Amino acid sequence: MQHLIYQFLRHLDEERNLSPHTLRAYDNDLQRFVRFLTGDFLASETVAPGEVDTLAVRSFLAAMTRDGIGATSRSRALSAVRSLFRYACREGILDHNPARGVRAPKLPKPLPRHLRPGETEDLLEAREGQDPLALRDRALLELLYASGLRVGELVSLDWRDIDLPARLLRVVGKGGKERMVPFGRPATAALQSWLAVWEGVRAQGAALGLAADGEEEPIFLNYRGGRLTARSVRRVVDRAVDAAGIARGVHPHTLRHTFATHLLEGGADLRAIQELLGHSSLATTQRYTHLEVERLLAVYRQSHPRARGEGPAQASPESDTR
Repeated sequence: MQHLIYQFLRHLDEERNLSPHTLRAYDNDLQRFVRFLTGDFLASETVAPGEVDTLAVRSFLAAMTRDGIGATSRSRALSAVRSLFRYACREGILDHNPARGVRAPKLPKPLPRHLRPGETEDLLEAREGQDPLALRDRALLELLYASGLRVGELVSLDWRDIDLPARLLRVVGKGGKERMVPFGRPATAALQSWLAVWEGVRAQGAALGLAADGEEEPIFLNYRGGRLTARSVRRVVDRAVDAAGIARGVHPHTLRHTFATHLLEGGADLRAIQELLGHSSLATTQRYTHLEVERLLAVYRQSHPRARGEGPAQASPESDTR
């Protein structure tokens, strides 16, 4: 099994160009599966792919349930196992996929959290001051909301990837897919203010030998002149949330959800939102329609006489009854 897993992960890396994070998730789930097989299920030091049957896969999911592992994690693990054996069948190692007929756990469908327009303004204006890192934080928050980028996409940006006069950026998303994303004037102004002090932050880090590689020009730097990390972005957002007095539960991805929701509420069609977010499937984007439906239902309940429990309006004697 270990050799098959190695071949499979190499295929995902070299041919499907999946991110290191995704590869680690696949590896973790498959190693959990192997530990289950060699331990509780088969009690054997090694397991050949041909020894795995449908009962083994179902028993694996049942064991995860007993261990208190959530439905989302169980579903992801099943997907990894299913993909592994699909690859084995395609390569001629197996003639059938033992995980094919195993039903995935039913997943909850929570609506993504988003900010109301007033909350968004409070968050974007929360970082005060003219010191370099305050300017950086405002540019970071403005660009997150203006573009809907994932955090990993945001921190990977270099200045060469952005055209400030055209208010357009180029980003490489999941699966190595490149897309162009526009942004508005407030984000442009914030980026220009940050750019005016960027060289000073970079030079300070270079003097200490801590700046990023000389050929790189990351848009967002830490105080040492190196590229900002995703964890640091989370801290920036956390500080802004505290300063704005917004309820907990807001994280960088919330601004991505807010970007999509506000576009939908403003009349943008789902296909356009899909392109801007970099979703490979329209089904992923369609979850935002649930948010719009909730908003419409709230308006209906507040506005329609029948929804408020009132009777129908009485027709006046002079009204035309034809």
